[in-house]
Order: sequence, then C-alpha cells, then structure tokens
Amino acid sequence: MTKDEFRSMARAERARHTKEELAAMSAAALTRLYATEAWKSAASVWTYVSVKDEVDTRSLIARALAEGKRVAVPRVTGTSLVFYEFTAFEALQEGYHQLPEPPADGRRAFDPEALVILPGLAFSEEMDRIGYGGGFYDRFLAAEPGHSLVALCYDFQMLDHLEVEDHDIPVDVVITDA
Repeated sequence: MTKDEFRSMARAERARHTKEELAAMSAAALTRLYATEAWKSAASVWTYVSVKDEVDTRSLIARALAEGKRVAVPRVTGTSLVFYEFTAFEALQEGYHQLPEPPADGRRAFDPEALVILPGLAFSEEMDRIGYGGGFYDRFLAAEPGHSLVALCYDFQMLDHLEVEDHDIPVDVVITDA
C-alpha cells in the first residue's frame, strides 16, 4: 500500500466510529499516556491541538497546565513547524489548512528535552508513522533531534508494518486506547 492509500484507509476507519466511541477511546489512550514515565517526568509538553476525530489533546493540554507543565503548540510557517508557548484556547487562530494555531506574535518555545506528542493517520509496531502528508513534523524533528517522541492514536490505526521513506522519523512510543 502507498502512503496515500494508508491515509485514506485510516480516515475511513476513523469515520466509521461514533463521536462517543472516539471520545471513550481517546480517554483510554490519554489515561495510558498519563501513566508513562515520559509524561510524569516531562517539564514541557509540545503537542498538536486536536481537531475533528483525532485523539483529544485539548484535555491533555488542560491536564498538563494543571500539573504545572509548560505547554507549546505548533504553527506552520512556510514549510517549517514552529512551537509557541500555549497561552489559552481562545488565543488560537485558524491557520494552515484551518488548523488551530498560536498567533505568530506569540513567544517561541524552547526546551530541547520537551516531550513531543505527534499526530498521524497510521502507525506501526516498528514505531513508524504516516502523518497527513506535509512532512512538517519530520522536518522539525530532523532539525531538533533529541526530543522524546510519543504518538497518540486509536488502536485501529496500528498496523504491523508501514512503508516509509528515509526522511520519515520514527517515534519512541505509540500509545493507543488498547
């Protein structure tokens, strides 16, 4: 299967589940994340802001802030992904592909040891991921190696193997609802 075929398959599978089913699976995945040493020891959490049927990172952001962690969210700038300190959900603006992004005049985040939570459409037991096709996270991670990388997904997004390319950067851990 090609990356685009995996992407189409993953989108179709997510669409087969009700909002309630996805919310329950999302909560289960987050519970598993919060039990990890990576989460417990992280002073900073850099995460995407979930949309539609993705694992709910909005509640993750709220929990991280409640635990005193610094939070940063990404903004697409040209072909780059830049993380900015999170201030409030109300401060987010519609950005690249109508995704919620921090304002461009926000404060850039800096923490080479931040826990980075990655989105994606398909993941493998080998820790490979297929994102949405822009390559933004792979370019960011190539420029800033050393972060602890966690992918959040639903169990049905896991595959035994994915065909990836040399520039695709694997994650350290994939956390699912199962």
